[in-house]
Amino acid sequence: MSTENEPKGAAGQRKAPAGERVADWADGRLGIYSLAKANMRKIFPDHWSFMLGEICLYSFIIIILTGVYLTLFFSPSMNEIVYHGSYVPLQGVRMSEAYASTLDISFDVRGGLLIRQIHHWAALIFIAAMMVHMMRVFFTGAFRKPREVNWLFGFLLLVLGMFTGFTGYSLPDDLLSGTGVRFTQGAILSVPVVGTYISMFLFGGEFPGHDFVARFYSIHILLLPGIMLGLLVAHMILVVYHKHTQYAGPGRTNKNVVGMPLLPVYMAKAGGFFFLVFGIIAIVSAVATLNPIWALGPYRSDLVSTGAQPDWYMGFAEGLVRVMPGWEINAWGHTLALGVFIPLVIFPLVLGAIAVYPFIESWVTGDKREHHILDRPRNTPTRTGFGVAWLVAYFVMLMGGGNDIWATHFNLSINTITWFVRIAFFAGPVLAFILTKRICMGLQRRDRDKVLHGRETGIIKRLPHGEFIEVHEPISQGDLYTLTSHEQYKPLELGPEVDENGVKRKVSPTQKLRARLSKGFYGEGNQVPKASAEEYEEITSGHGHH
Repeated sequence: MSTENEPKGAAGQRKAPAGERVADWADGRLGIYSLAKANMRKIFPDHWSFMLGEICLYSFIIIILTGVYLTLFFSPSMNEIVYHGSYVPLQGVRMSEAYASTLDISFDVRGGLLIRQIHHWAALIFIAAMMVHMMRVFFTGAFRKPREVNWLFGFLLLVLGMFTGFTGYSLPDDLLSGTGVRFTQGAILSVPVVGTYISMFLFGGEFPGHDFVARFYSIHILLLPGIMLGLLVAHMILVVYHKHTQYAGPGRTNKNVVGMPLLPVYMAKAGGFFFLVFGIIAIVSAVATLNPIWALGPYRSDLVSTGAQPDWYMGFAEGLVRVMPGWEINAWGHTLALGVFIPLVIFPLVLGAIAVYPFIESWVTGDKREHHILDRPRNTPTRTGFGVAWLVAYFVMLMGGGNDIWATHFNLSINTITWFVRIAFFAGPVLAFILTKRICMGLQRRDRDKVLHGRETGIIKRLPHGEFIEVHEPISQGDLYTLTSHEQYKPLELGPEVDENGVKRKVSPTQKLRARLSKGFYGEGNQVPKASAEEYEEITSGHGHH
């Protein structure tokens, strides 16, 4: 029913509100309504481990926001000036404009120091969250088809994040960051033939030159973040396109997703979680000082700060160089510094092992199906063992990168620490692999017993003939499904050595290798057979011991 006060259109029809007209105009040109209708009700599963990826995303957003603010005041120049700013202990000291502008941001720009701290802390948390997120994806098998490409996107984001962080903390041109850049230049010089050319190109001449801050600045705020932003968008698009993975449970299959709609439930939770992450990073930044460049002083090539350490994610590379023996080869008037070059080769190989693993496992299993249900790490002992071994190798080298800090804080010999790290780099991952597999097998046996005999209640009961037993409580049907729904692969078999005519079959070395790896992944000692329906019926019917 209309009234005389309602606005009329040209044909006497009721005129739509202004907001609705704007929405119709935008939808007619951009297709926003149809796009939102198709995607805003998309279902996302709910599990605490999925928040790790959100922490990565929110930390990246915080880095971009604070980075834009810092660029307004930072001067990426190595021209020398005499400092006359607010920080009295450094007044009259010659320094670069980059270092002086960083001091101004810290002491003269309103909120500048807090923004610097938030920017740096968010970068550390971003890389830490990416590593933990990738480990969650690795241990649960979320990288399997159709997500191999998305796994590579995540790997590239991790590597680019590490180098973006390195270029970022090198910009202030303080003594600590300058020492790190000097370390990098030494590693570059160890590359045969082209090392000197790369160094001269990067630094614009002899180290430190006059260009590297400006060049690192362009790389840090334009090149690497632009590539990372593109990878992040592609990563998110593929997450939506492939639908989200989910943990095994009642009603969950490879053809559905059980969870909550994106709008409004998931968006409300995500929005609240963003401000929670932002708030925690802000609190940590306000109470825990990071990289106090004013206490270190400007960089000078003839000085090295005591206890110089890179950010934690570069500690692995530093550890490789610190514990590597100082081997050299002299030939034809040239010196090859193996003590630096070998770690420079090992570092990308250890990282690259993460990138190629999904393709190796797919080749070994021969499994080309799509997987949307996640594995429990205990049900894939070999994969879980490899992941733990990689982490052990990483943290052993991280210890090597801080061998001087360990020596001074725990009153230990630095040579003892170095030799321990050298041995642990090879022995630690092997022991971690073996121990992890044994733990996984023990957990599989425990799951089998829980399925057959139920959950331990702690109640001891005495039978009429005097025997004491513990009363077990049967687990629910949902738990039964969760504990028994995983698939157990059978190792590949090469088959008989001769065919039906008695002729010896030709088996390629690749087939032999694949069969051997398959046996290592899924052979005896890697899987505890699941409880069968017959065994369960026998136990629960009273014919077996319960």
